[in-house]
Parts: sequence; structure tokens; C-alpha cells
Amino acid sequence: MQEQAPQQVLRLPGFVAWAMRPLPLLPLEIALGRLVKGIVARHPELVGRLNGSEWRCVAVDPNDLPFVILLDMREGSLTLRLARTLDSETAHARISGPLIALVGLVDGVYDGDALFFSRDLVIEGDIETVLALRNAIDDADIGLLRETAALLEPYAAPFDRVGRSAIAVVRRTLGLGGAEHRGNAS
Repeated sequence: MQEQAPQQVLRLPGFVAWAMRPLPLLPLEIALGRLVKGIVARHPELVGRLNGSEWRCVAVDPNDLPFVILLDMREGSLTLRLARTLDSETAHARISGPLIALVGLVDGVYDGDALFFSRDLVIEGDIETVLALRNAIDDADIGLLRETAALLEPYAAPFDRVGRSAIAVVRRTLGLGGAEHRGNAS
């Protein structure tokens, strides 16, 4: 059996965080909140799985961006908020890593265990909560490109095609291979 080479974890250039620091979070929070609502509408089993646990709030901390994403589960609904900083009282768990790796976890490009053991992904707090979220996302077969495209009806199909082509070019350019993965599938 051939040993697999470790996955290269891409990080956003520092100027991206620097350029985003003065920008207001509200427009991005509205857009991401709309994406989450669309995901929940298309994958109601996601909330069902999370509702069965004691899951309340998970902080997703893209450590190459100047904000934290708070995923909150209360009264049977999943909501998203953005914050500049995270106080220890806000979230029951925190998942931290480069944005591209975090997105890749959802899309199935990166292996969460490999990222965790290579220390590219840091998990703090309630591990059971994080595992419940991971399992719910995996079972729902969520692809962020596909979910974003669905919000752009009637332009979903062209957006999906252009997005998949762009991702393939970036992956080839960075030497990450051109293989299709779950997040890019239609």
C-alpha cells in the first residue's frame, strides 16, 4: 500500500486579514446567515441531528481572518453570528484553523483527523459538541459551492460551473490535484 503525502494546508495571505480588519461585519454576517438558513432549509436533518445533543454554541475561528463565526443552536434553529473576538463564556467549543482548511472540512477536501494531528486544526472545549457538528455535516453531504449556488437562483447553474472550474484551476496550480470531491459535486 502506498503512503499518502500529507495534505498541504493553504492559508490566506496576511494582507487579506489586514484589508478586512476595518470592514463592518454586518454585511458578511447577513450573507453567511442567509447561506446557513439555505443549508438548513435544504438539509433539515442537520438540525435534527444537532437538536438531539446538548449542542448550543460552537466558535469557528478562521485564524487567518479578523473575526470569529459563532454557530448557535437554540430552540431547534441554527443561527450564525460574527464577532471580532471570542470570550471564553460565549462558546461551548472552538474550532480554529486556516479558512481554506475549515471550508475544506465541510466540503470533504481535508481530513479532520489529519488536520487535528498535524496541529493545523485546534479544537478546544466540548469535543462531543464538535463531533456532533462534524457528523451532522458529513451526513448531510453539504458542499459550500453547491449551497452558495442554490442561493443565486436563477443563476445557480452558471455560478456552479464557473466555481467548479475556478476551484479546479486553483487546485492544479497549487499542485493539490484536480480530483473531484464531495463539495464540488452537483
